Amino acid sequence: MTAPDKELPAAARDRRPTPDGRLPGDIDMWVMILGDLFFFGCYFVTYMVFRAMAADDFSTAQRHLHVGIGVTNTIVLLTSSLLAALAVIAVRDGAFSTARRLLWATGSCGVLFILIKVYEWRSEISQGHTISNEFFSFYYVFTGIHLVHLALGLLILGVALRELRDGGRRRTTIVEQSAVFWHMIDLLWVVIFALLYLMR
Repeated sequence: MTAPDKELPAAARDRRPTPDGRLPGDIDMWVMILGDLFFFGCYFVTYMVFRAMAADDFSTAQRHLHVGIGVTNTIVLLTSSLLAALAVIAVRDGAFSTARRLLWATGSCGVLFILIKVYEWRSEISQGHTISNEFFSFYYVFTGIHLVHLALGLLILGVALRELRDGGRRRTTIVEQSAVFWHMIDLLWVVIFALLYLMR
Protein backbone atom coordinates (compact mmCIF):
# COMPACT_ATOMS: atom_id res chain seq x y z
CA MET A 1 0.00 0.00 0.00
CA THR A 2 2.87 2.36 0.60
CA ALA A 3 4.91 1.40 -2.44
CA PRO A 4 6.09 4.45 -4.41
CA ASP A 5 3.73 5.67 -7.11
CA LYS A 6 4.65 4.70 -10.64
CA GLU A 7 4.61 8.31 -11.76
CA LEU A 8 7.32 9.27 -9.27
CA PRO A 9 10.75 9.37 -10.93
CA ALA A 10 13.42 7.14 -9.49
CA ALA A 11 15.60 10.13 -8.59
CA ALA A 12 12.73 11.67 -6.64
CA ARG A 13 12.14 8.40 -4.82
CA ASP A 14 15.76 8.35 -3.75
CA ARG A 15 15.33 11.82 -2.23
CA ARG A 16 12.07 11.04 -0.43
CA PRO A 17 11.94 12.06 3.24
CA THR A 18 12.69 9.42 5.85
CA PRO A 19 12.16 9.52 9.61
CA ASP A 20 15.11 11.38 11.10
CA GLY A 21 14.19 11.74 14.73
CA ARG A 22 12.61 15.17 14.32
CA LEU A 23 9.06 16.03 15.39
CA PRO A 24 6.58 15.63 12.52
CA GLY A 25 5.25 18.88 11.07
CA ASP A 26 6.70 22.18 12.25
CA ILE A 27 7.04 24.17 15.47
CA ASP A 28 4.09 26.47 14.74
CA MET A 29 1.66 23.55 14.64
CA TRP A 30 3.07 22.14 17.87
CA VAL A 31 2.72 25.50 19.63
CA MET A 32 -0.92 25.65 18.52
CA ILE A 33 -1.57 22.07 19.65
CA LEU A 34 0.08 22.55 23.05
CA GLY A 35 -1.92 25.75 23.54
CA ASP A 36 -5.15 23.91 22.72
CA LEU A 37 -4.27 21.09 25.09
CA PHE A 38 -3.56 23.61 27.87
CA PHE A 39 -6.92 25.34 27.50
CA PHE A 40 -8.82 22.07 27.21
CA GLY A 41 -6.98 20.89 30.32
CA CYS A 42 -8.29 23.96 32.17
CA TYR A 43 -11.83 23.17 30.97
CA PHE A 44 -11.48 19.58 32.16
CA VAL A 45 -10.28 20.66 35.61
CA THR A 46 -13.20 23.10 35.85
CA TYR A 47 -15.60 20.29 34.97
CA MET A 48 -14.11 18.05 37.65
CA VAL A 49 -14.51 20.79 40.28
CA PHE A 50 -18.16 21.40 39.40
CA ARG A 51 -18.81 17.66 39.28
CA ALA A 52 -17.29 17.20 42.72
CA MET A 53 -19.63 19.87 44.12
CA ALA A 54 -22.76 18.19 42.66
CA ALA A 55 -21.78 14.59 42.08
CA ASP A 56 -25.30 13.14 42.40
CA ASP A 57 -26.85 15.66 40.00
CA PHE A 58 -24.10 15.10 37.44
CA SER A 59 -24.41 11.30 37.69
CA THR A 60 -28.19 11.46 37.26
CA ALA A 61 -27.93 13.66 34.16
CA GLN A 62 -25.06 11.60 32.78
CA ARG A 63 -27.24 8.48 32.62
CA HIS A 64 -29.24 10.12 29.82
CA LEU A 65 -26.25 10.01 27.45
CA HIS A 66 -26.14 7.14 24.95
CA VAL A 67 -22.88 5.32 25.69
CA GLY A 68 -23.28 3.28 22.50
CA ILE A 69 -23.22 6.45 20.42
CA GLY A 70 -20.14 7.65 22.27
CA VAL A 71 -18.41 4.31 21.68
CA THR A 72 -19.31 4.42 17.98
CA ASN A 73 -17.87 7.91 17.60
CA THR A 74 -14.74 6.85 19.47
CA ILE A 75 -14.22 3.94 17.09
CA VAL A 76 -14.79 6.25 14.11
CA LEU A 77 -12.15 8.73 15.32
CA LEU A 78 -9.63 6.06 16.27
CA THR A 79 -10.02 4.60 12.79
CA SER A 80 -9.52 8.03 11.25
CA SER A 81 -6.30 8.54 13.22
CA LEU A 82 -4.98 5.21 11.99
CA LEU A 83 -5.75 6.25 8.41
CA ALA A 84 -4.01 9.61 8.95
CA ALA A 85 -0.91 7.85 10.29
CA LEU A 86 -0.88 5.51 7.28
CA ALA A 87 -1.14 8.55 5.00
CA VAL A 88 2.02 10.00 6.55
CA ILE A 89 3.84 6.70 6.02
CA ALA A 90 2.63 6.62 2.40
CA VAL A 91 3.90 10.16 1.73
CA ARG A 92 7.27 9.36 3.25
CA ASP A 93 7.48 6.37 0.90
CA GLY A 94 6.51 8.49 -2.10
CA ALA A 95 3.12 6.78 -2.54
CA PHE A 96 1.19 10.01 -3.09
CA SER A 97 -1.92 8.46 -4.67
CA THR A 98 -2.25 6.11 -1.70
CA ALA A 99 -1.75 9.03 0.69
CA ARG A 100 -4.54 10.99 -1.05
CA ARG A 101 -6.94 8.06 -0.70
CA LEU A 102 -6.06 7.65 2.95
CA LEU A 103 -6.60 11.35 3.67
CA TRP A 104 -9.96 11.23 1.91
CA ALA A 105 -10.90 8.27 4.10
CA THR A 106 -9.72 10.18 7.19
CA GLY A 107 -11.89 13.15 6.28
CA SER A 108 -14.86 10.87 5.58
CA CYS A 109 -14.56 9.48 9.10
CA GLY A 110 -14.53 13.05 10.40
CA VAL A 111 -17.73 13.87 8.52
CA LEU A 112 -19.33 10.67 9.85
CA PHE A 113 -18.38 11.70 13.39
CA ILE A 114 -20.09 15.07 12.89
CA LEU A 115 -23.27 13.46 11.55
CA ILE A 116 -23.43 11.05 14.50
CA LYS A 117 -22.82 13.87 16.97
CA VAL A 118 -25.54 16.07 15.43
CA TYR A 119 -27.95 13.12 15.65
CA GLU A 120 -27.03 12.71 19.33
CA TRP A 121 -27.51 16.41 20.00
CA ARG A 122 -30.97 16.37 18.40
CA SER A 123 -31.90 13.30 20.43
CA GLU A 124 -30.81 14.88 23.71
CA ILE A 125 -32.45 18.23 23.00
CA SER A 126 -35.71 16.56 21.96
CA GLN A 127 -35.78 14.89 25.39
CA GLY A 128 -35.36 18.24 27.12
CA HIS A 129 -31.68 17.91 28.00
CA THR A 130 -30.46 21.43 27.37
CA ILE A 131 -27.89 23.88 28.78
CA SER A 132 -30.31 24.66 31.63
CA ASN A 133 -28.86 21.51 33.23
CA GLU A 134 -25.35 22.03 34.59
CA PHE A 135 -24.02 18.69 33.35
CA PHE A 136 -25.46 19.18 29.87
CA SER A 137 -24.09 22.72 29.70
CA PHE A 138 -20.62 21.17 30.05
CA TYR A 139 -21.59 18.43 27.57
CA TYR A 140 -22.61 20.88 24.84
CA VAL A 141 -19.62 23.17 25.43
CA PHE A 142 -17.09 20.31 25.36
CA THR A 143 -18.57 18.55 22.35
CA GLY A 144 -19.26 21.84 20.56
CA ILE A 145 -15.71 23.14 20.91
CA HIS A 146 -14.45 19.72 19.89
CA LEU A 147 -16.60 19.84 16.74
CA VAL A 148 -15.15 23.24 15.87
CA HIS A 149 -11.68 21.75 16.11
CA LEU A 150 -12.77 18.79 14.01
CA ALA A 151 -14.10 21.14 11.32
CA LEU A 152 -10.74 22.96 11.38
CA GLY A 153 -9.04 19.56 11.09
CA LEU A 154 -11.08 18.82 7.97
CA LEU A 155 -9.94 22.13 6.50
CA ILE A 156 -6.30 21.27 7.27
CA LEU A 157 -6.78 17.86 5.65
CA GLY A 158 -8.08 19.69 2.59
CA VAL A 159 -4.90 21.76 2.47
CA ALA A 160 -2.83 18.56 2.65
CA LEU A 161 -4.85 17.01 -0.18
CA ARG A 162 -4.30 20.09 -2.31
CA GLU A 163 -0.59 19.84 -1.57
CA LEU A 164 -0.53 16.22 -2.73
CA ARG A 165 -2.26 17.12 -6.00
CA ASP A 166 0.51 19.61 -6.83
CA GLY A 167 3.27 17.49 -8.35
CA GLY A 168 5.78 20.31 -7.96
CA ARG A 169 5.39 20.57 -4.18
CA ARG A 170 4.14 17.59 -2.17
CA ARG A 171 5.82 18.61 1.08
CA THR A 172 5.82 15.81 3.62
CA THR A 173 5.60 18.29 6.49
CA ILE A 174 2.15 19.52 5.36
CA VAL A 175 0.73 16.00 5.55
CA GLU A 176 2.49 15.44 8.87
CA GLN A 177 0.98 18.62 10.30
CA SER A 178 -2.51 17.60 9.24
CA ALA A 179 -2.05 14.19 10.84
CA VAL A 180 -0.64 15.64 14.08
CA PHE A 181 -3.57 18.03 14.40
CA TRP A 182 -5.98 15.18 13.68
CA HIS A 183 -4.38 13.05 16.38
CA MET A 184 -4.90 15.90 18.84
CA ILE A 185 -8.61 15.96 17.94
CA ASP A 186 -8.73 12.23 18.57
CA LEU A 187 -6.94 12.56 21.93
CA LEU A 188 -9.31 15.30 23.08
CA TRP A 189 -12.33 13.19 22.18
CA VAL A 190 -11.00 10.20 24.11
CA VAL A 191 -10.71 12.39 27.24
CA ILE A 192 -14.15 13.95 26.66
CA PHE A 193 -15.66 10.50 26.15
CA ALA A 194 -14.11 9.23 29.37
CA LEU A 195 -15.23 12.26 31.41
CA LEU A 196 -18.76 12.61 30.08
CA TYR A 197 -19.81 9.06 29.22
CA LEU A 198 -17.82 6.71 31.41
CA MET A 199 -16.82 8.39 34.66
CA ARG A 200 -19.36 7.76 37.39
